[in-house]
Amino acid sequence: MGYFNNYEPKKVVSELDKYIVGQNDAKKVVSIALRNRWRRKQLSPQMQREIYPKNIIMIGPTGVGKTEIARRLSQLTGSPFIKLEATKFTEVGYVGRDVESMIRDLVEIGINIVKNEKVKIVEKKARTLAKKRIIAAILGAGSIDGEENKAREFVKSKWEKGEFNNKEIEVEVKEMKPMPKIEYFSNQGAEEIDFSFSDIFKGMFKSGDKKKRKMKAKDAYEMFLDEEKEKLINRDDVILEAKNRVQNEGIVFIDELDKIAGNYSNSSGPDISREGVQRDLLPLVEGTKVNTRYGVIDTAHILFIGAGAFNVSKPSDLIPELQGRFPLRVELLPLTADDFKRILVEPESSLIKQYIALLGTENLDLKFTKDGINEIATFSYTLNQTRENIGARRLFTVMEYILEDTSFNVPYNNEKLKIDRKFVQAKLATMKQKEDLSDYIL
Repeated sequence: MGYFNNYEPKKVVSELDKYIVGQNDAKKVVSIALRNRWRRKQLSPQMQREIYPKNIIMIGPTGVGKTEIARRLSQLTGSPFIKLEATKFTEVGYVGRDVESMIRDLVEIGINIVKNEKVKIVEKKARTLAKKRIIAAILGAGSIDGEENKAREFVKSKWEKGEFNNKEIEVEVKEMKPMPKIEYFSNQGAEEIDFSFSDIFKGMFKSGDKKKRKMKAKDAYEMFLDEEKEKLINRDDVILEAKNRVQNEGIVFIDELDKIAGNYSNSSGPDISREGVQRDLLPLVEGTKVNTRYGVIDTAHILFIGAGAFNVSKPSDLIPELQGRFPLRVELLPLTADDFKRILVEPESSLIKQYIALLGTENLDLKFTKDGINEIATFSYTLNQTRENIGARRLFTVMEYILEDTSFNVPYNNEKLKIDRKFVQAKLATMKQKEDLSDYIL
């Protein structure tokens, strides 16, 4: 995160280029949005309250990088990030998830991010304390005779060498009492029920009394380690920091936004429900207070990124109020055959690099030739043009099909395999001969 403390747009785009091919306009827009967050933090508290994020709508077909850009953006910054589909939500009064649940889910993600960061800080101390406990537990099992200090040093030496890992010892564990089944009927979502009951019954369903249980020493050590980490972390500090990060750095990525627009034809749900979801989204995007189990969250400075193909509907089919809260629009271009070639080889964890690494574990040395890569890219692009266009995801299916037999016939003994045009064409020949089957598979 240190490299991106000030989120310089050119550096952010350069980092995104390592994982996503093309789509420079979209990268530029999101990098500026990120920089504006940093700029806002440099201002006075009064001015900070007045500056709101410029929410974004990404327009483009599936598989061209919309979600990946937003996801990588959150990873670069350590920001709480959640991706959801607009079609999963229903208007208040309908059975289903209410839109405020996305904020509650975002808070949970923020809590986990901050907690994991805190754990890394206390990791060394927690391991020291857990080791003391496991040594005491092994000694308590009566496995060693002699003077106490000598016995402890003996056990410590053996433990550090892994010689006591599978030794069965008796330790105290907390017995969890099952929560009784509660049936509750309401027009609110389940998340709101969870929030209400967690507060009302706080403390009623704590862990029960301790009981003795036999387990392997290595498993007991992991249990002790988790317990020591929990003790060393201040839960209130975690919650406070997570809430602050969610409110000022959180990113909500709403996919399939086009499917709740007015002109989208979908017989499975009434138009009023789709428009109702838009109206329920509006307060979140404008800035409202949402109750969560950790307290109230202000959504005013959360960055919302909407995305969709917008083939049937257009951004202008959204209700005007919601359109106004997504002032930035960026179009992502369909992928070309050349883009497919670049996707196969350029990203840091490209598909080809993944398969070379995976099959390398089976002592198989894969070599992809230039003409082989061209054939895979061209065939994948052609399939997208003649069948449903699923963007870069097509490469996953084609690559798996090509290497299916290779992945099955393992293990190998330091063998080499060249994936050239001839090899690719031979593997795809049966697919071309069985159009119906390939339609089903691809």
